[in-house]
Amino acid sequence: MKNAKRQAPVHIADHPALDFLNTVAQVDGQPYDFFHSDEDVSRWLETAGVPLPDSGGDLPRGALLSAARQLRDVILHAVQQKKNGSTWQPDELNKFLCSAVSHPQLTLDDEGKPRYRRVFAAATPAQRLGPVAEQAADLLMNGDFSLVRNCEHPDCTLWFYDRTKAHRRRWCSMAVCGNRAKAARFRQVSQQ
Repeated sequence: MKNAKRQAPVHIADHPALDFLNTVAQVDGQPYDFFHSDEDVSRWLETAGVPLPDSGGDLPRGALLSAARQLRDVILHAVQQKKNGSTWQPDELNKFLCSAVSHPQLTLDDEGKPRYRRVFAAATPAQRLGPVAEQAADLLMNGDFSLVRNCEHPDCTLWFYDRTKAHRRRWCSMAVCGNRAKAARFRQVSQQ
């Protein structure tokens, strides 16, 4: 992930809750948090397709960032516990879920066709992050954790949901970690 500090986090996990975890990645051998401001979190939510609120009050500066980091830690702990077969407690995730106030809404598109969408409240940081908390809860309840994996590259910490037909995905991205592993194997073989 060269130049990752100038880029946005990638959406390669095949599950939005895991992509949310991947907003911390290894860069130059060190953990790097892509969330430095409320704007970073808002940008991630938008690129992840999290429904934008119809309206949202002005949040105190840094409140969305703080809540996003807290939710990410809660999700990471729950995913790690579930992946390891350990018991995990839903209390902290439930705090975000109870804030996820939403309702269905019908609208008409430019052609007059009805559209159905879910509208979330966004008066608080927890409400703004409610859709992510719901996605995490869905993963924890309905996900096949034999398919939730960490990238096999030793220098990578990214998560993914293996949706490949044979369920043999090994890398967060074949273009990044898969190619690094292939190049390392090639160098090792050519040096022998």
